[in-house]
Amino acid sequence: MLIEENKSLKKYNTFGIDHSARHFVTVFSITELEQILKDTRFEKKMILGGGSNLLLTKNVDALVIHLHIKGISIDFEDENTVFLKIMAGENWHELVQYCLSKDYGGIENLSLIPGNTGTAPIQNIGAYGVELKDVFVRCEAMSIKTQQIKTFTREECHFSYRDSIFKTREKGNFIITSVTLNLSKKNHNTTIAYGTIQDELDKMKIKNPTIQDISKAVIAIRQSKLPDPKILGNSGSFFKNPIITITQFNTFSAAHPDAPFYKVSEEEFKIPAGWLIEKSGFKGKRFGDAGVHEKQALVLVNYGNATGTEILALAQKIQKEVKNSFGIDIETEVNIL
Repeated sequence: MLIEENKSLKKYNTFGIDHSARHFVTVFSITELEQILKDTRFEKKMILGGGSNLLLTKNVDALVIHLHIKGISIDFEDENTVFLKIMAGENWHELVQYCLSKDYGGIENLSLIPGNTGTAPIQNIGAYGVELKDVFVRCEAMSIKTQQIKTFTREECHFSYRDSIFKTREKGNFIITSVTLNLSKKNHNTTIAYGTIQDELDKMKIKNPTIQDISKAVIAIRQSKLPDPKILGNSGSFFKNPIITITQFNTFSAAHPDAPFYKVSEEEFKIPAGWLIEKSGFKGKRFGDAGVHEKQALVLVNYGNATGTEILALAQKIQKEVKNSFGIDIETEVNIL
């Protein structure tokens, strides 16, 4: 394994922020991961996957371990379903495309989500009415302290909206090394009612969509709204959609009857953060090289030379204005370091 010093992380985070790691290493296997975790020369260690959910505001005074463990295999298969085991370093969107090529259904709505598979369970990635937990079977994770591999079932992961045990009780304790998903081989249970998927399918003149059609529709929608991080630095959705109580919702909807919402339960409602940000006047606004994307207010962008501190300051400005305007707190979805 090659351990580098003062390594620029610019190409390892999708914001394109140019901070450096004191030490940096890429691991290509479970064995290499175990070895580097046991290395006592480096007291502080940080795990880095695809860098798509990360905002760097300073240099990293630690050994950054870049996971590049690859592999896709079948754990179980019958006539109707397949349990697919995916190693942590596999790119998520490439995995979705692989599954579609095999006609495996269940994650087509999650097309074009940036990042690697190993980080998907941490925040229970989701889009257009589907979440990872809907197809999740188990994941394997290595204890940072003991280097032992532990299996976490769906129930043990305590999934909720953009959340899991890996962001709460076990935060910083484990490195996910593989994820196993339960996917359909036929009679796919598709979801097209959420967002504008049906509208996009209508544009495509498709009445009975396949999972491949749904993926194409989702990709078209995302590309029309979201900038390519290779061209314009960003981390996708910077904020979570807030979930408010029925009491808050009644007050909010009375004041803003035109506001979109999604009913989560009898007691909770989800309000699109992008709508709140846009109505607060930030959509398309630019503050130096930090800005809010012109087509999707959920997305903060780096127009070239913005620092992580500048992007964070913009995020905090947005949070404050949304709170003042609507009385609603919006939380960041990205990890801020």
